[in-house]
Amino acid sequence: MSDEGLENAAILLMSLGEEEAASIFKHLSPKEVQRLGETIAHIKTVTRERLDGVIDKFATVAANEHMLVSDSNEYVRTVLRKALGDEKANLLIDRILQGSDITGIESLKWMDPSSVAELLRNEHPQIVAAILVHLEFDQAADVLKHFGERHRNEVLIRIATLDGIQPTALKDLNDVMSKVLAGGDRSRKSSLGGAKAAAEILNMLGNAVETSVLDFVREADGELAQKIMDNMFTFDDMEKLEDKGVQALLKEVQSESLVIALKGAPPGLREKIYKNMSTRAAEALKEDLESRGPVRLSEVEAEQKEMLKIVRRLVDEGVIVIAGSSDEKFV
Repeated sequence: MSDEGLENAAILLMSLGEEEAASIFKHLSPKEVQRLGETIAHIKTVTRERLDGVIDKFATVAANEHMLVSDSNEYVRTVLRKALGDEKANLLIDRILQGSDITGIESLKWMDPSSVAELLRNEHPQIVAAILVHLEFDQAADVLKHFGERHRNEVLIRIATLDGIQPTALKDLNDVMSKVLAGGDRSRKSSLGGAKAAAEILNMLGNAVETSVLDFVREADGELAQKIMDNMFTFDDMEKLEDKGVQALLKEVQSESLVIALKGAPPGLREKIYKNMSTRAAEALKEDLESRGPVRLSEVEAEQKEMLKIVRRLVDEGVIVIAGSSDEKFV
C-alpha cells in the first residue's frame, strides 16, 4: 500500500469512530495493524476537502464490490460434496482450505522475533522451517538472527528444500502450537518454502549471515545454493533496475535515507541514481554525500534493507521489473 493509500485508510478509520475501527482492525494482519496505527498516530488534522475526498473514494470502491456468498469456505464444502459425494469431496476439501484455520501458527505473527525464537529454539529444524514459511519474510529473518549459526543454517536449507505442506501435517503442527498459543485470524496459504523463500529470508539477514548460510548450503548441495543465489536480489543489484523503476523507487525514498544508503553503494549504482534525478536534485545529492561524515555500517545496511523492501513491493505490484530477469520474478 502506498503512503497515500495508508493515509486514506487511516483517515477513513478515524472518521468511523472507535468501535467500528476496532472491528475492522480485527481482520487485519499484524503488519497492517502496525502500519495503520503508526499512520493514525501521526495524523493530527485533516482538511474537510481531504476527508470528503477519502469518503467519496471509499463509497465509489464499495459500490463496485459485491459479496457473492456469505461464507466462501462453507460454499466450497457444500458444492464439492454435492458434486462428488462425501468421500471424494473430503479428500479435496482439507487440501483446498488447509490454510483457513491455523490459529496457533498465525498467532506467532503477533509476537516479537525473540519470543518466537525462544519457543522454537529446541524444535527440529524441519519443524522450525515449516513454521517460519508462514511468517512474513522479515519476521522469519529476525527470528533466525536469534539462533546459533549451525541451527540457522539447518533451518534455511530445509526451507529451501520444502515443497509445500500436507494438510494433515499442517494440522498436527498447528495443534502443537495451539497448546501454547491462542488467538489469531486467518493465514494466507500459497506455495510455501523453496529456494525463493530461503532467498527472501536471506536478503533480510545481512551480508555476514548470508555468506555463512550460502557456504553451508553449497557444501551440502551446490545446485541448491545456486538456485537460492539466483533468487536473491541485493542492494548492488538495483543497478539492474530499468530507469522507470529507479524513478518509481526515488518517489518513495526520503532524501536522508537515500544519502545514508548510498554511502555504501558502488559508483555504478550512484550514477544510475543520479541519471534518474533532475540535474538540480542530483547535484544536491552529490553535495550531501560529500559533506556527510562517516556513517556506521549498521546504519547504511539498515537503510539499504528498507530500500530493498520498497523495491520488492514495487516488483510484486508490477510497477517495476528487474532488467534481464526471467518471467519468474526473483524479488
